[in-house]
Amino acid sequence: MPHRYELLIFDWDGTLMDSAGVIVTAIQNACRDLDLAVPADKACRSIIGLGLTEALTALLPGLAATDHERLVDRYRHHYLGQDHAIPLFEGVARVLPELGRRGHLLAVATGKSRRGLQRALEHTGLAHCFALTRCADECLSKPHPAMVLEILEETGIAPQRALVIGDTSHDMLMAQNAGVAGLAVAYGAHDALELAACAPLAVLQSFSEVETWLARCA
Repeated sequence: MPHRYELLIFDWDGTLMDSAGVIVTAIQNACRDLDLAVPADKACRSIIGLGLTEALTALLPGLAATDHERLVDRYRHHYLGQDHAIPLFEGVARVLPELGRRGHLLAVATGKSRRGLQRALEHTGLAHCFALTRCADECLSKPHPAMVLEILEETGIAPQRALVIGDTSHDMLMAQNAGVAGLAVAYGAHDALELAACAPLAVLQSFSEVETWLARCA
């Protein structure tokens, strides 16, 4: 039987990798370095999934351009100092290759930079699982549909045969804007209520639930 969703487009941070907490801490430490007001955890989590420039602009809209550049540099310093140690969620390394063996085509659409995603793929050894990837520094940032639309165009797969899987409202709105179904996970950056408001197919609480859902419904 053909799969209902031939193409599975995964977000990275907070969906496959348990990095949301590290991102929050890196943002807060970068603000401390520049003697800026330190944003609360929830505010930091709200912008995860956006491209870095868009995320920091949304979080600190009054920041001068020169300070913004310094903040980006300090964020990268704090994040890149520990990104090699950030774990995947339990089951991810086992399930992704299995999805490929079952005939799904896998892709990534992420707010990470190309350099950041490449580092993550090298550290985790998962590069071989994905047919193609799109990053925030080479596309318009989520929730714009550009990443998904480019993936659909390159693969030739129709929107109704694709599924976006992510942990933020930005992911779900990107999917909607591209005319693609969305599957939300509530173990990353955004909570279940925020995700449910975007009307995904389901809101799941663990990656094991993602595995079960895909086996049953995809």
